[in-house]
Amino acid sequence: MDSLVMALFLYFPEDKSEYIPAAISFFFFFLGAIGTMWLIVRVSKKEARKAKELEERLAKRGGPEGNS
Repeated sequence: MDSLVMALFLYFPEDKSEYIPAAISFFFFFLGAIGTMWLIVRVSKKEARKAKELEERLAKRGGPEGNS
């Protein structure tokens, strides 16, 4: 019975050319994932730089409440 259930989910085609569409879609999704991660890292570095500049400006002014 277990092998019957597993046979519903596992499919290994005899004709290996059926793997080509899956490989192509995997390639594009992989590139998309890499591009998204690159974009997230880039934006994160930019935001960290902005935060550091703001922190330095506030430190020069004497804190968030201005010159006290």
